[in-house]
Amino acid sequence: MAGYDVVIAGGAVTGSSTAWWLLGLQPDLRVLVVEPDPTYAQSATALSVASVRQQFSNPVNVEISRFGVDFIRNFADRIGPQGGVPSLGLKENGYLFLTGTENGASLMEELAAMQRGLGAATEVLDRPALAQRYPWMQLDDVVAGSLGARDEGWFDNMGLLSGFRNGARARGAVYVKDRVVGLTLESGRVTGVQLAEGGLVGAGAFLNAAGTASADICAMAGLGLPVEPRKRTVFVIDAPNARHPEAPLIIDHSGIYLRPEHGQWITATVPDDDHACTRDDWEPDHAQFEDLIWPRLYARCEGFDAVKVSRFWVGHYDYNRLDQNAVLGLWPGTANFFIAAGFSGHGLQQSPAVGRGLAEQILTGGWQTLDLSPLGPERILASRPFLEKAVV
Repeated sequence: MAGYDVVIAGGAVTGSSTAWWLLGLQPDLRVLVVEPDPTYAQSATALSVASVRQQFSNPVNVEISRFGVDFIRNFADRIGPQGGVPSLGLKENGYLFLTGTENGASLMEELAAMQRGLGAATEVLDRPALAQRYPWMQLDDVVAGSLGARDEGWFDNMGLLSGFRNGARARGAVYVKDRVVGLTLESGRVTGVQLAEGGLVGAGAFLNAAGTASADICAMAGLGLPVEPRKRTVFVIDAPNARHPEAPLIIDHSGIYLRPEHGQWITATVPDDDHACTRDDWEPDHAQFEDLIWPRLYARCEGFDAVKVSRFWVGHYDYNRLDQNAVLGLWPGTANFFIAAGFSGHGLQQSPAVGRGLAEQILTGGWQTLDLSPLGPERILASRPFLEKAVV
């Protein structure tokens, strides 16, 4: 039976980031990354809107993104020439959260102060300030907006994955196209990982970074993880009367988001009847655009009277039902079963810091550079949500 120091289930951005960090910290490690679909065609990484922000309500999420945006901005230098990616093309237009209530504005002020204390540049703008900066927006129902004027925007999602994957391989990680179908446990320790094609491989440590399949893999070890796939339909629209390439990513309190994209716009919403879907459900919800999104766009911004959907895609979140935050670290009661799942749409931007943190914990037994313990799986067992007020 072949043996590895670390076996990682899931070779998308979180698994590949962790492999890269592991081998950077300890170059002689034997690391196996198991990925069922190396095209990543239906992975959350590939289907992400590929954005990064500092505007979270939990300090640990802000710190994760503070590291992440610096890593993304300087990706070529950080990953090195073996990553094969010269730039991720970070476009720092910012995020703009809108609120229609005084209480919402007060909360924005409170959170902005916390975020600035951690190095972010968040500022809260009242309605006149918003109108001066964005004269093309309709703001009658807006009290204030929270803007990340720097360190927020969007970037090349597949470039991030490719760089981590290329870099991990160059450092010695072994990638196989296969699927984890079983685990061998002895006294709370994973000793073997059963692959569909490759048979049983030995494991000194095991990381479950399998996205929407992560709950199934947890079940192989008798562990309950409240993570499920949730479907999101994203629309790319052409609005010839609304050309605002400088626009931020707008999180509208009406329930939609919107950002510019190469002369067009990307937009989506979360339906009121949001629920789990099967992992083979890639049917787009076409009606969302005309029924939910377009009326709200028309009400918010000038120029959306004439709109055409030019394309769309469907992606799946690995959605954490407990609190929509990631579940990270060593699973309680086990000796070497590590988890990185339930990112609920934040996994891409969090992958640089999460990969580093997991690598440190796997190798040293604890969080080192950044304390990620608030996101640990202990809260899952205790049904103790770690709620984030800024979930998008």
